[in-house]
Amino acid sequence: MTDLAVDVRGLTRVFDGFVAVDHIDLQVGTGMVFGFLGPNGAGKSTTIRMLCGILRPSAGAGTVGGFDIMRQTDQLKSRIGYMSQRFSLYEDLTVHENLQFFAGIYNVRGAQRAARIAWAVEMAGLRGREQVRTAELAGGWRQRLALGCAVLHEPPILFLDEPTSGVDPASRRNFWEMIGELVSRGITVFVTTHYMDEAEHCDQLALIYGGRVVATGSPATLKERHMSRALLELECSDLMGAYAALKPEPALVSVALFGNALHLVTADDARAREVVGRRLRAAGITVQRLERIEPSLEDTFVSIVEGSDAGRPAE
Repeated sequence: MTDLAVDVRGLTRVFDGFVAVDHIDLQVGTGMVFGFLGPNGAGKSTTIRMLCGILRPSAGAGTVGGFDIMRQTDQLKSRIGYMSQRFSLYEDLTVHENLQFFAGIYNVRGAQRAARIAWAVEMAGLRGREQVRTAELAGGWRQRLALGCAVLHEPPILFLDEPTSGVDPASRRNFWEMIGELVSRGITVFVTTHYMDEAEHCDQLALIYGGRVVATGSPATLKERHMSRALLELECSDLMGAYAALKPEPALVSVALFGNALHLVTADDARAREVVGRRLRAAGITVQRLERIEPSLEDTFVSIVEGSDAGRPAE
């Protein structure tokens, strides 16, 4: 028996000449939270649909849950749970009716059906709301219900495609607590997201950009591997003016906007501080704060993407 829940090589999908997913390799160990991280349009949803047997790959090979993604899609679908970013619920049905419907789809019957529905209601915190029409639920409650529907048949692998898109921060935090509970039961969770703070919850990450996997590893490993240079955070009187003044500076590896500050990556801390001070004085911009900070995963992703862009031919 393999200890990989997902093992695919050269996975590719082409739409009318456009390469949406470009020969990617993914290996996901059982019982882990695997994050598939990237901006909108990077190829995350297309990849997850291929892994779930919903979309046929144009090329590549591999297995999910031990089943071939090309030839055994029916068996594969019986071994996974899938929750899309639109939650895949029927809004005219009540909470209980949705659970009954999905239990039927997953062939959960008899005493097991009643037990699993009761468990899903409890897990999602929906007790007392069973007869509420789904359309009347707030986004966070619909999200919980969708997760309950996706795991009614106790799948060993759960695919979550942008599961927290459009919900409030408190609901996002609660949702990740529920994911942690599922993983503690031995379920493998494969989640796509573009939220960098969520990616910190993952055991392993694959960063996808332009249809290609540009980096893999744990959050800590990615930071260590791709952010070995110094990172400075700059607050000043004119943020956009400072960005324009510093972007062409050779002493700075990258200049990026982060909220109300600029993040500057440099190979030479002292040299960068001198250059920043000189350039901003010349532009009439006052430095309010300039200090070295620990890189976040978002800083790491920006660095990786800029490196990927630098290595690509102009289109």
